[in-house]
Order: sequence, then structure tokens, then C-alpha cells
Amino acid sequence: MNRFVYEAKASYAFVERKFNLVKRYWGWELVWLTYSVVNSLAITYIGAGMEAITGRRVDTSYLVLYLLVGTLVWHYLSLIFDNVSEMIAWERWEGTIEYTFMAPVSRFTHMVGTTIFSLIYGLLHTVVILAVITLLFHLDLGRANLAGSFLVLMAGTLSFIGLGIVAAVLPLLFPERGSQMTHVIQALVLLISGVYYPVSVLPNWMQPIARLSPATYVLEGMRQGMLQGAMTRSLLGYVWPLLAIGIVAIPVGVFVFAQAERYAKRTGRLKRSG
Repeated sequence: MNRFVYEAKASYAFVERKFNLVKRYWGWELVWLTYSVVNSLAITYIGAGMEAITGRRVDTSYLVLYLLVGTLVWHYLSLIFDNVSEMIAWERWEGTIEYTFMAPVSRFTHMVGTTIFSLIYGLLHTVVILAVITLLFHLDLGRANLAGSFLVLMAGTLSFIGLGIVAAVLPLLFPERGSQMTHVIQALVLLISGVYYPVSVLPNWMQPIARLSPATYVLEGMRQGMLQGAMTRSLLGYVWPLLAIGIVAIPVGVFVFAQAERYAKRTGRLKRSG
């Protein structure tokens, strides 16, 4: 019991430290939030302007919601992925990597603290963007199944945590360009997951690959719940694959990261800065 309390306090310490970094770099956070809001608005206005673009009558309200769900879900999931996958990169940038890796705290505890922060940070960021968009657009959510959609999102969060842990190995092993490599993974997931379009428009050879991405299930489930008002029972078909991916990806990611950490320590890669 005492060990559990110790690890819980240690995890909270990482959460607190991350929020202190947010306060320290408040200027960057303001810039990033502004960019995220403007980018989300720009994508949403594509839906609003589709009639003017095509010259044909289009259900713009539905299209706005379709793009908005994709934009907000992807923003949230990408923040989870970024914060988890860059936890080692941040240690290097702050010059604390030696202190963190020498501390009497397990790497799993370190990951738990980073994950909790990413969940809170991602939700706050996304809520702010949604609030701004709500001021400029009339969003009809009368048919939306909010509870079921949130369940899908949380299941997707679990799977993206696992994906982020796996990707965190890259900055660990490749100090100079590891963080950039994680962006390549993120871009590929963006391409195949149907963030702004249905997976069915992808080339035939790419559509089976899309089924390997957890974001595909999150987006399809969220759109079913938010746009079609699908019952929670029917959304479980999206929840189970996401839970399965997370249950497999998180332990695999922790194991792979532990092996990579031992290799990095043995070869002197931790101290190097990119």
C-alpha cells in the first residue's frame, strides 16, 4: 500500500511539473492555442462554404458537423500522441533527462504521470476550441448521443496512449531527429484514418491499412454517435477494437521502451541532445 501511495505521488509530481512547463511557456501555449482555433475554424468553414464552391445545394449543417467532429477528435488524439511520444524529447530540451532517469521512480510511473497530463491538457485544449466554434456556428446536436460518443473517445484515448508509448522509443534512440520521426507516424495515421473524409474514398489497397489505425474506429464511432444519434449499444462495435488495441499496445510499448532505454544507456544516447 505504501509503495502504491509513493508511486501515485510520483506520478502526480510529473503531472504538476508538466503544468508548470505550460505556465513557463505560456506565450507558446497562447500561440499554439490560437493556431489550433484558427485551423479548426478554417476547416469548418470549408463545410459552410461547400455550396458556394460547388454551385450545388448541399446539406452544409451536416457537413460542418462532419468536419468539426473530425477536426476536434483528431486535435485531441494528436495532443495525446504528441505529449506521450515526446516525453523523452522534453527531458532533453529541459536538460533534466539525467535527473529523471536517475530518480528512484519507475519508468512506468513516469509514463502514467505524462499520460494523465496529456488527458487533462488535451480535453482542456479541445473544449476551448469547441467553445469558440460554438460562438460562430449554430451546431444542432439534438440527435447526438453524447454519452456513447464520449465512451468511444475514451476507448480511443487508451489506444493512442499505447501508440504514443511505442513512438516515444524514436526520440530515445535517435536524439537528433527522433521527435521528427514521430510526426511521420502521426501524418500517416492522419492520412489513412478518414479524419476529413470517409475511408471509402481511399484507394482499395489503402482501405485495409486504415482498419489498423485506432483513429479510424474513433472517428467512425464518434460520427455515428454525434451525427446519426446511434445508440450506445451499437457503438460498442467501435469500442471493443479500440480497447483491444490499447490493451495490446500499452504493454508492448512499455516493454519495447524498457528495452530501448537499456540500449540507450549502454550506448550513451541519453545525454546527447538534438
